Amino acid sequence: MRHLLKIVSLASAALGLSLGGALAGPLVIANTNFPAVNCVYETDCIIHVGADSHGNFTPPQDAGTGLLQSRTFHGVAPAPAGGKGGYMYRIDMTAVKGIVNENCVTKIDLALGTLVKEPYPPGAGLKDMFFASTGGVGSVGIASASQSGAKVTVVFASGGVCPGQSSFFFGFTSAITVPVTGVAMVYFNQGQQGVDDRQP
Repeated sequence: MRHLLKIVSLASAALGLSLGGALAGPLVIANTNFPAVNCVYETDCIIHVGADSHGNFTPPQDAGTGLLQSRTFHGVAPAPAGGKGGYMYRIDMTAVKGIVNENCVTKIDLALGTLVKEPYPPGAGLKDMFFASTGGVGSVGIASASQSGAKVTVVFASGGVCPGQSSFFFGFTSAITVPVTGVAMVYFNQGQQGVDDRQP
């Protein structure tokens, strides 16, 4: 009996490591464009937005209101992401001004849970996420991204999204198609703030 319990315990530990590994580590990012990435969700390459919402924030030592834009929509079969949920985000600091020294958004934590890899262009390989550097708004891309459990951390390029700037749209796919209201953690050069968002 003791040997049987030991085998079950080891199997459970191995399974736990396997499941944990699926939700830990760096993410593969596609630097893509609009409308090409739309084709992952709709065969006509036109996304029908389900909801657009904004969470407001003001970085310490800055003036004005920054925005975290959340955009959610459904993928439609026979597109690759058909039957899944699309989640896009954007940091908008265009209405923010630095008072003494500019305080930029350097990274963001999002509670996204399990991501579904999709063939975000360019290429047919599966990636974890994308950002659209052409064909849309914004000027700041993504330097890196990683996942630990349900939390996804996205680090912005060029030192962050600074006053007067906007990030490009960046996005993910989830098996969960009905979003809920949540809170993202936005990090600045100095300080951090919880900001309303929409998430799986």
